[in-house]
Amino acid sequence: MLRLKYTFCLVLLTSLFLSCDKDKRGSSDDENVAKLPYSMLPPMKELPKLSEKYIQQKHNEIANFFTENYGNDFENVSFLVAQNGQIIYEKYNGYADKENNILNSADTPLHIASVSKVLTAAAVLKLVEAGKIELDQKLTTIFKGFPYPEVTIRTLLNHRSGIKKYGYFTEDNKVWDKSKTLTNKDILNLLITQKFPLDHPTDTHFVYNNTNYVLLALVIEKITGMRYSKAMKLIIFDPLGMKNTFVFDETTPLSKATPSYKWNYEKYPFDYLDAVYGDKNIYSTPRDLLKFDSSRNDINFLSKDLIEQVFKGYSYESKGVKNYGLGIRMREWDNGIKYFYHNGWWHGNTSSFINLRKENAVIIALSNKFTRKTYEVKRLSVLFGDYPFTLKDTAATDE
Repeated sequence: MLRLKYTFCLVLLTSLFLSCDKDKRGSSDDENVAKLPYSMLPPMKELPKLSEKYIQQKHNEIANFFTENYGNDFENVSFLVAQNGQIIYEKYNGYADKENNILNSADTPLHIASVSKVLTAAAVLKLVEAGKIELDQKLTTIFKGFPYPEVTIRTLLNHRSGIKKYGYFTEDNKVWDKSKTLTNKDILNLLITQKFPLDHPTDTHFVYNNTNYVLLALVIEKITGMRYSKAMKLIIFDPLGMKNTFVFDETTPLSKATPSYKWNYEKYPFDYLDAVYGDKNIYSTPRDLLKFDSSRNDINFLSKDLIEQVFKGYSYESKGVKNYGLGIRMREWDNGIKYFYHNGWWHGNTSSFINLRKENAVIIALSNKFTRKTYEVKRLSVLFGDYPFTLKDTAATDE
C-alpha cells in the first residue's frame, strides 16, 4: 500500500513539475514543487510479519499497562504501540471536543507539541539529502542580516546554536506587544533588528530551545519557496499517507484546531504564541505518526551516512545519559544501549513519541487534556528490549 502511495505521489509531483509555466510570469506553488527533493518518495522495504501468538502476548501486556495507568477514568488519550509497522495495540479515550460531546478517535488530529520537531527535522534532512542545503551551512547565507555568524543548520537541529528563546525575549513588552499574534517571520525580524546577545557561544553546549526550530521552519520556506504548511504536506505528509496531519499557523481557521484542556476540562484559550510553527503546531494522529516512523526507519528514506548523523549525540560536555541528535532526544547508557524519543507539552497537549530503533518498535501517546501520564509510556520499552525501566516505575519524566 505504501509503495502505491509513493508511486502516485511521484507521478503527481512529476506532473506538477512538467506543467510549470515557461513564460516566467512569476513563481507559483506548482513551480516551487520543482525545488523539492524527489528522493523523498522511495520504495519501502517490507518487514517480517509478526506471529499472531507474539502479537496477542504483547497486546495483553500493553492492555494491562493501560488499565493500570489510565483505568476507567475516561482520560483523554490517543495511544498506539506497533512493531515492524504492524499495530499491536491502540486505544482512543476522552473528548476531542467536550463542549460538543465529540469523542477522540483514530482519525482525530491532536496537537503533538514538540514532537513536531521530529517532523520538521525530517523535512530539513530531506532537503539536505537532495542537495538543496548543507548540514553545516551557515544561516547568514540564507537570511540577509542574520546576526549570528557561526549558527548552522546542524546547530539548530541539535540545539547548540546559543540563540535566545523566543518565549523569553517576547515576554518583554518593549520587544513585543502581546496583543498581536507572533509569527515565525516576526521572530526572525526581532533577532535581526534587536541583535540579542547569544546565551552561550555557538556549538559549545546543548540548550533545548524552540527558537532553533522556528528558524528551521523558515529555512524550509526559504529553500522551497512555499509556506511551511505546504512544504510539509508535499515533502512529508502526502507521500507518507498522513491524511489526518496538518500544520496550524496564522492562516488556519481556529475551528480546525482540536481544543486542549486543563486537568479539570477548562479549555485553554489561544494566546499570542499559538501561530508559531516548526517547534510545535503540527496536529496528527498515532496512526499517521506510525506511517512516518515506519518510513523514516526505512533504509531508503535517507542515506546511511545521514541517518548515522541523525541518531548520534552531539553534547558530551557534561557526563550523563541524556543527549540530543538531529531532531531526536536520546539516552545512552554505559552498556551501549541507546534509547530514542521525543516528548512534547503545549497548553493542555502532551505527547510522547518513542522510536525503538533496534527492535523496530514505536510507542506513541497523545493527550489534549493535561496529564504527565503521557510520558510514562516509556516503561513499555521493556516489553521489546533491554531498557533500564520497569513497568512499575513511576519516576517523573521531563518534557
